[in-house]
Amino acid sequence: MEYINEILSNLKKNNKYRGEFKKLQSPQKEKVVIDGREIILLGSNNYLGLCDHKEVKKASMEAIEKYGVGAGGSRLTTGSYTLHSMLEEKIKDIKGTQKALVFNTGYMANLGIIQALCNKDWVIFCDKYNHASILDGCLLSGAKFLRYRHCDMDDLSYKLENFKGKCNLIVTDGVFSMDGDIAPLDKIVEISKKHNAVIMVDDAHGFGVLGKDGAGTASYFGVNSEIHIHMGTLSKAAGSIGGYAASEEYFIEYFKNFSRSFIFSTALPPSSVAASIKALDIIKNEPLRRQRLLENSHRFKMELKNLGFKIPDTVTPIIPVIVGDEEKTLEFSRQLLYDRIYIPAIRPPTVPKGSSRLRISITAAHAWEDLEYVIERLKTTGRKLGLI
Repeated sequence: MEYINEILSNLKKNNKYRGEFKKLQSPQKEKVVIDGREIILLGSNNYLGLCDHKEVKKASMEAIEKYGVGAGGSRLTTGSYTLHSMLEEKIKDIKGTQKALVFNTGYMANLGIIQALCNKDWVIFCDKYNHASILDGCLLSGAKFLRYRHCDMDDLSYKLENFKGKCNLIVTDGVFSMDGDIAPLDKIVEISKKHNAVIMVDDAHGFGVLGKDGAGTASYFGVNSEIHIHMGTLSKAAGSIGGYAASEEYFIEYFKNFSRSFIFSTALPPSSVAASIKALDIIKNEPLRRQRLLENSHRFKMELKNLGFKIPDTVTPIIPVIVGDEEKTLEFSRQLLYDRIYIPAIRPPTVPKGSSRLRISITAAHAWEDLEYVIERLKTTGRKLGLI
């Protein structure tokens, strides 16, 4: 259709077109093969390097031998395995809740939780930088939907004072995926108590990385028991696939009965569930992975800041290099790929206009000598493009 082609043409003209995929020809590791070349990968959410961990792979392969490759049905019909319950037990123990429920992806978890919980009687208070899956869940719910300024507690308090409903939900990312900063959950808890609001935290990028035993952002702030609904993923630090809700028993039972993305989806295959179980054991029992990850991330960030790059405040492995201009951001990423470094270029609408960036994410598997090479190439290319 002419209408569709015109939209695509405008995307290309404005450097917002999402074109050909970078096709990996090797496991998801600190170095990957793209188009036959070995590339340092600095755009992955594989924070602890577990995607290709031998014990995680072994657990997955053993599950295939025992159970086959597919679940065969939804959890509520024929697709629920003992492994699913084992994984939910591990998640609820890590998060310190009464129960947990596994969804197929983090996106489906956010849609399912918010759609099930909220209706036109609810008002949802949503951080402006929250993930798209949260926004979609809010829109799908039919609730009144207000976005407060990013991590602005005064704005959140003002909106709660002036736009209350019968029921109120505050929903926020724990770690914001494009900026790497952390929601002030301690302050959000104080505000929620004052206004009797439910708190939901999407901890996709904090789970396995922050807090005691990798329990996440709420644990980092010491407010784990104050969060009503913990949501997270198994596709980032855990290196597998899936999402979850962890909460009081009545919330989880409610989601089982009313979350459409859970009810009407074929369950996760046993192989993926087994991989997640093993990954959670590694996360708990190998704290040095998290320590190395956070130390290298901080050191790398400080090196870039000292060179003069514009880096937002972050204590996580997500390190955005703000470029601003879309075309220049794409060129920066292209030149780095020529130097065997892959860092994705992130542009609107994923981030606000004028804040296009390279989204760097460090993993525990990166060797410091490789990161030093990346820093050197960032410096050379950044100077060439007039960014430092």
